[in-house]
Amino acid sequence: MGKNLTQQARGKGGPSFTAPSFRYLGEARVKHGVTSAEVIDVVKSQGHLAPLLSVKYNDGTSGLMIAPEGVRTGQILKVGEGAEVELGNTLHLKDVPEGTTVFNIEGMPGDGGKYCRTSGTFGKIVSKTDKAISVLLPSKRIKEFNLNCRATLGIVAAAGRKEKPFLKAGTMAFYRNARKKRFPQMSGSAQNAVDHPFGNKRTSRKSKARPAPQNAPPGRNVGYIRPRRTGQSKTRSVVREIKK
Repeated sequence: MGKNLTQQARGKGGPSFTAPSFRYLGEARVKHGVTSAEVIDVVKSQGHLAPLLSVKYNDGTSGLMIAPEGVRTGQILKVGEGAEVELGNTLHLKDVPEGTTVFNIEGMPGDGGKYCRTSGTFGKIVSKTDKAISVLLPSKRIKEFNLNCRATLGIVAAAGRKEKPFLKAGTMAFYRNARKKRFPQMSGSAQNAVDHPFGNKRTSRKSKARPAPQNAPPGRNVGYIRPRRTGQSKTRSVVREIKK
């Protein structure tokens, strides 16, 4: 008989998670139809892991942008056609040379940026054709973008954010609770036998981890999942005999 694991019991009447969006400063998007933006201040928003730039566009409006490494207050950032290939400027991908690092890449022309937005991330222009631009993303996946999609040159600021240790379990607990992540995470072998299939009594053998049965119920299908089949397939053996 299967066991009701902790992972399966979540969401059954527990407290709902509501993002504190009323404390967010706003969306960090590069405005469409502008040519320059002056950096007014570097700010921190609770809804973004990377620091943001409070900018004033040449049309008189204000907005927020993802902050790149090396940008300072008072700097003028160029946007769109005619912008130089310099740190912090936003250009169309067709105007960016191959091998350049970019971030805040638009998924569709004019959406303000969708890819490579978290701290320390960047993409790299791999190749350019008449139909699409290939970009190497942080996941090592190569994705093709429209020629008119825009991207900001450089690397997202706060690259060393994850290098700071938490030091205390309480700090990690508050960090994970803010994102509705369970902490601490108990391993299956450390639990009681009634709570997990790997749970056991206090003996020298801490765990009962072994391949799950072929037709195990959902509560038992954990750990080493049994393969569908083992051994050499008959079709491969027949093919080898034919080749010989």
